[in-house]
Amino acid sequence: MADDSRMVDLTVDDGLAVITIDRPHARNAISLTTMDRLDEALDGAAGARALVITGAGDKAFVSGGDLKELAALRTEEDARAMAWRMRRVCDRIASFPGPVLAALNGHALGGGAEVAVAADIRLAADDVRIGFNQVALEIMPAWGGAERLAALVGRSQALLLAGTGVVLDATEAQRVGLVQRVVPRHAFEDEWRAVARKLAHRAASEVKRVMSGASPDEAVAAFARLWVDDAHWVAADAVMNRRR
Repeated sequence: MADDSRMVDLTVDDGLAVITIDRPHARNAISLTTMDRLDEALDGAAGARALVITGAGDKAFVSGGDLKELAALRTEEDARAMAWRMRRVCDRIASFPGPVLAALNGHALGGGAEVAVAADIRLAADDVRIGFNQVALEIMPAWGGAERLAALVGRSQALLLAGTGVVLDATEAQRVGLVQRVVPRHAFEDEWRAVARKLAHRAASEVKRVMSGASPDEAVAAFARLWVDDAHWVAADAVMNRRR
């Protein structure tokens, strides 16, 4: 039997939290216990300036819900409880104070696509596929993915994608705005880590906060706080010294 004791790993280093769904034998599918482990990992990531969500291995980011386990849910009440359980996890990812990057190391299908769109930014290896293909099981996205997809690519495109269940390759996903950057497989690990490091700065967190609905006064106040911070003057001095 595969070791399923960890399920979710968390590392925090210099303001960057990385949550890895670690069930490669199950294509990183989400079980009920995985939902709880993700919740715990998000607790542990509190205070980080940026967050990465990724999967173990190179086959799957998240392949969706773990059907072997979730098939035991046979009542509407149980289905509703499960949906709310994971929807709250995705809501926590979406509302994380700093930038959230989904590093799509492998295919993101069904519920996996829902986890991906809970992030602010998606980077994908060039050989991955992504799709809201729940309709193949005669169900629909239940973890907030339909609403987030519509906000991301527009209502018509979202309805076409989730209504037909089409699975896109990385290039097509980038074309429709579902993925922001496609990276060659050989460079994928280094690239997402480099991007994540750049996002793990206080300034990027303030940019996200302003984009999330801050007033003009709040936006200017955020700029002013950054302006007087020592980090700004260290960076400014470095630029001026290079010019000299």
